[in-house]
Amino acid sequence: MQNQEILALSARDLASAVRSRALTVRTITEAYLKHIDDTDRPVMAWQHLDADQALASADAMDRQGVTGLLAGVPIGVKDVIDTADMPTGYGTSIYCGFRPPWDAACVQNARNAGGLILGKTVSTELAMASPNKTRNPHDPAHTPGGSSSGSCAAVAAGMVPMAYGTQTSGSVIRPASFCGVTAFKPSFGLINTVGIKVLCHSLDTLGIITRNIGDAAHCASALSGWSDLENPTPPARPRIGILTGTRLDKAESCSIEAVERLAAIAEAAGAETTVIPAPAWFDGIFDLHEAVMGWEVTHSLASEIARNWDGLTPVTRAMLEEQGRVDGIRYRSAMAEIPGIRHLMDAILSRFDAVLTLAAPGEAPKGMATGDPLFNRLWSVLQVPLVCLPVTKGPQGLPVGVQLVGARGSDHRLLSAAQFLETALAAKGGIQ
Repeated sequence: MQNQEILALSARDLASAVRSRALTVRTITEAYLKHIDDTDRPVMAWQHLDADQALASADAMDRQGVTGLLAGVPIGVKDVIDTADMPTGYGTSIYCGFRPPWDAACVQNARNAGGLILGKTVSTELAMASPNKTRNPHDPAHTPGGSSSGSCAAVAAGMVPMAYGTQTSGSVIRPASFCGVTAFKPSFGLINTVGIKVLCHSLDTLGIITRNIGDAAHCASALSGWSDLENPTPPARPRIGILTGTRLDKAESCSIEAVERLAAIAEAAGAETTVIPAPAWFDGIFDLHEAVMGWEVTHSLASEIARNWDGLTPVTRAMLEEQGRVDGIRYRSAMAEIPGIRHLMDAILSRFDAVLTLAAPGEAPKGMATGDPLFNRLWSVLQVPLVCLPVTKGPQGLPVGVQLVGARGSDHRLLSAAQFLETALAAKGGIQ
């Protein structure tokens, strides 16, 4: 099989080919390393990539006769996730070269499922807002978004079929939209986050970035142990809600039009669509996220603030100063209010298989600033499952995605609806 044929295979097909011995892990790894060598120079998606180490791991897996759901699948791991055999710098110069003595749970569980950890992808500093070196693969003059910049860019450029991101505000869904890739942020707690640099213990969630819904579901099943996530079956007539929400003055028309386009495609394919007015209490969720993130980030990063303040970038220091204005009274008040708001929103979301809303304000901005997570952060504080589905292109020819939202714990239902929408979109010619 030629390299281009290997690169075109889904993660599921790669794993199947390895298990059946139709492909070796080394052959797959060589194909991806060659593609990275050919394409990464303008993108700069990788923080650490050792080709010799990757090939040695592939050879060891071939000798062992690797099996599992992720057999032989190359995986990019965001550089805020611990790896014992690779440096983990958390996106900041203050930890350059740090070697954790352990693998994060999601890394070890991927290895247990036969996955090959190819390398570490670039993160913004401490998974916050200060950009790093990665550029958008569609146009290097534009940001890939953040904080999961390297993971989204690597998948978009075909350098890896699957990568890990993390989301506290919008760090998986927004860069996925900017880079034109599929992403799945599961319900809070579905996938273990031990060994991931903590920002907000109440919000931090591992996300999976892939080229299609089936691969995202496949990986989520392997990491979570929830076998019902694998092979999502599209419903015959899904119930799709449309909730564009508030603060739309911050959105470009192309982002709103992407939601409208996907809703029209869904309806034409047989879905039942319903426009959902934003409840009176909806806009207040933004303030709840701000209160939780402000208090928890400044406490989670207490050591960096006390010991390494001068080593942090000005963007990070400014963000931490802003977050530090949240006091304990505001935080406790928000934490007391959030459970009721989550139940109210679950009552709305549970009526639908998926709710469509904005994934980002618009196309990836020019320059390196990572973009505004405005349209993601309220869903993050609600702890609901999210999918980013690439839908269209904006006026500058850059991708624009749509965010799909489900009720807490309804991950399989959301993925099944996302599969329906992905298929319907492909039948209409895909991204255009």
